[in-house]
Parts: sequence; structure tokens; C-alpha cells
Amino acid sequence: MPPFRSRPPYLMTEMIAAEPALAERLARRLAGDPAVDALAEAVRTAAAARAPILTTGCGTSEHAAGAVAALLTDALGLTGGREVTAVQALDGLARPLERGSLLIGVSHEGRTLATNEALTAARAAGATTALITVSGRSPGAEHADLLIETLEQDQSWCHTVGYLSPLIVGVVLAGRLSGRRPDVRALRALLDVTDDHRAASSIASGFTGTDRILVAGWGVDAISARELALKIAEGARLPAAAHDVETLLHGHLAAANRWTGLVLIRTDQEGEPDVVAARADRLLRAARLLGMPAAAILGERASRAFGADLTPAGRVVLPRGGRVPPVAASLLAPVIPLQLLAERLARARGVNPDTLGREDPAQASAHA
Repeated sequence: MPPFRSRPPYLMTEMIAAEPALAERLARRLAGDPAVDALAEAVRTAAAARAPILTTGCGTSEHAAGAVAALLTDALGLTGGREVTAVQALDGLARPLERGSLLIGVSHEGRTLATNEALTAARAAGATTALITVSGRSPGAEHADLLIETLEQDQSWCHTVGYLSPLIVGVVLAGRLSGRRPDVRALRALLDVTDDHRAASSIASGFTGTDRILVAGWGVDAISARELALKIAEGARLPAAAHDVETLLHGHLAAANRWTGLVLIRTDQEGEPDVVAARADRLLRAARLLGMPAAAILGERASRAFGADLTPAGRVVLPRGGRVPPVAASLLAPVIPLQLLAERLARARGVNPDTLGREDPAQASAHA
């Protein structure tokens, strides 16, 4: 269990601050890692054989696995139902893959039972298994044919490094598959917003008095939305749920009121249909009519589409992707802003995000 700190800076605070430099270190090291070449070859082989390629994990690692799936699908140019599919680990365990398939697990510490069992079942069925984890000494390593180590362990249980690290692996792996080597300085520049916590602090203040948070996104932004909802629940101990933009417009707002916060995540996704912008605008307008404090994490182009009156609780405007490929930029740019928002909400609520509340005997017993 992480050592308890009664006030900030928390371990989560320090992990967030360390991430830009960590991302650059990791990307540089992976560029020469033969394990990345081995996994890239396994992905190519499965794709050429039209065999299923799946990613899996639980919690934060599940969301990272979703990001890896999106990055690989983009790098391979897969369409028409052949996309790399992200599944929750329990689903992977219930329907193990057949021979020739590939299952890529994500587990920061390698201790997640469902992920390890899914890898075991897939391997027993003749599938190739891979694991992205912090160390070859992690318990999950023995269940994987291929292993990629990130080597730097998150010190907080409210994982931030544990989310970003497999995303960087996915970016480097996608670069290997597409033949476009990632620009590591551009990756760091996109992430180097850790000192700019004013917008996150402002949103946290705007959510004073809320009793739950709804987070919305579309496309790859839905992955970021799910991660933010988890971080708010884990770190700030505030109930939160993530939904697609259209899903929120079809029912969930019936239970929303002025004590329900809303965060829209909308990056400048390449090829986004015009209807998505229209539906996101409608969601914010509906929230205003309900008196909901609404905030947003937006790309520059998306930010220009919404008036300030639609985000009374504040907004974060993301840096441009620059030389980072579009899908990678949409996944990476919100990482630190969403983590900072969760950390600032924890501060505002007077809770330590590092321990997930397990200093409470009831929480510790429930987890056990």
C-alpha cells in the first residue's frame, strides 16, 4: 500500500509531474527493444492470416488496452470488421481465442487475476499471447509468449504512469507497423502540460457541491472518458460514469440535475463526422437547461465550436498534436489534463487519491 500522505503533494501528484520525461525515456528505449520487433511481427502475421487480434485488461489497463487496439487498427489500416478488438478480461476468459489468434494483455503490475487467466486460456487454445507490464518479474509474465517491459512502476494506486506507459508502447508499436518512427520530442511536448494546473483547478472548483460526474466522449475520446470517470471514482471518491455522447442524450440525462457535473472530452479527431459536433453541442445545451455544471477537455478546433457559456465550470484546451500522428495525438493529449482534473478533485474533497480509500477497513475488506 502506498504510504499515506495527509496533504498534497500526493504520490499521484508526483507521478503526473514525472510523466512527460518518462514518456520520452520509454519511447527512446523501446525504439531499440527487440521485444517490440517480435510483437510487431506477431501482429503482422495474425493480420495477414486474417486471424483475430485482441487486446485486454482490467480497470485502467482495460482503457489502455482499448487505446492500443485503436493505435494498431490505425497503423494496419484495418476496416470492415477486421479491426483489432479490445475486450474486458472476463470476456476474454469466457471466449478464449482459437489457434493462430493473438491476445495482447495490459497489466501494469501483472497481478490482475482475470487478465492472467484470459492469457492462460488463450495460450491453452493455441493463440499467441503477449503482455505489456512493468517487469518480466511480474506474475503475469509467465502467461505470455511475448513480453514488453515498461520498467518504471507507478507509486500511486490511482494509476497515471500505469495508464500512460502502455499507450507509449502502443504508439511505438504502431510506428513499427506503419514504418513511421515516432518523434519522441514531439511526444514529450504534447504531454508537457503538467505545470499548467489552473484549468483543472478551476473545473474542480466549479464542481463544488456535485454528487456525481458524467463524462462523455466519441470515438477514441470515449476511451479517455472512461479513464477519467475511473480516476474520479478511485482518486476523488466521487461517483462517476462515462458514456458515449449519443448514449447520454438518450436516457441518462433523465436522472441529471444541478448537482450532476458533466465533462465532455472532444479532441480534434481526424475524419470526425459533422453530426458528432452537432450532437456534442446539443448535449452541452441540454446540460445548461438542466442547470448542470458542465466542463470540457477540448482540442483547439473543437474549442472554437463551443461558446464559453456552454462550459460554465471551465475548460481545458489541449495543445496541438504537431508531429504526433492524429490517432496517437487524440489519445495522448488528454492524458495529463484528465489526470490533473481527478487529482484536483481529490484535493477539493480532502481525500488522498493514492490509496483508493483502502485506509478505511471496510474498503480494504471489500477489495480483499
